[in-house]
Amino acid sequence: MERVFEFLKRAGIWYLATVDEYGNPQVRPFGAQNIFEGKLYIETGLKKQVAKQMLAHPRISISGMVEDKWIRLDAYAVYDERLEAQAAMLEANPTLKTMYAVGDGNTAVFYLKNAKANICSLNKEPEIIEFG
Repeated sequence: MERVFEFLKRAGIWYLATVDEYGNPQVRPFGAQNIFEGKLYIETGLKKQVAKQMLAHPRISISGMVEDKWIRLDAYAVYDERLEAQAAMLEANPTLKTMYAVGDGNTAVFYLKNAKANICSLNKEPEIIEFG
């Protein structure tokens, strides 16, 4: 899991795919991640469509690139309502504090469960990492 966290952190911007209410894929850029209590977390606004989509259809995919390698990650997004999880995410990603605050009713953190990541390149076998 730490390897996946570091990869996403180095990528800076990575892409999260969800499914909307019509079964259509929706992809958008993300850039915040954290490890809290041994789980990999991501964050968004509870009022955003992406949060609503993850709550309705928790199966997600993530993709990003670092130099000549890319990651493909499939997981279930599990909503964690605890203020401690929100606080940890905001401390690890201080730029989020301009938009979110602990307990504001909008900060939504999700941890990844049953995750399988493939870190790939053109000239090597994929590195497969499972966690959660």
